[in-house]
Amino acid sequence: MKTNIIKTVVALIGAGATSALAAATGTAGEGSGVLVWFLIGFGVLIVMLQAVPAMVLFVSMLRGLFSASGKEVHVPKV
Repeated sequence: MKTNIIKTVVALIGAGATSALAAATGTAGEGSGVLVWFLIGFGVLIVMLQAVPAMVLFVSMLRGLFSASGKEVHVPKV
C-alpha cells in the first residue's frame, strides 16, 4: 500500500513539473498578424448571423406552442 502511495505522489509531482516547464517556454508573443484577427472576426460574424434566424425560429416556435388559439383543428376522415 505504501509503495502505491509513493508512486502516486512521485507521478503527481513529475506531472506538475513538466506542465510548469511547458508553460514557461511558451510565454513569448507569437506575433499574430492582422489577417488572423480578420479571420477570427469573420468567423464570429458568421456565427452571429446564423444565430439571428435561429432565434427568430425559436421565438416563433414558442409562440406557436403557447398561444391560445380559438380555432379547432379538424382532422379529415379517410
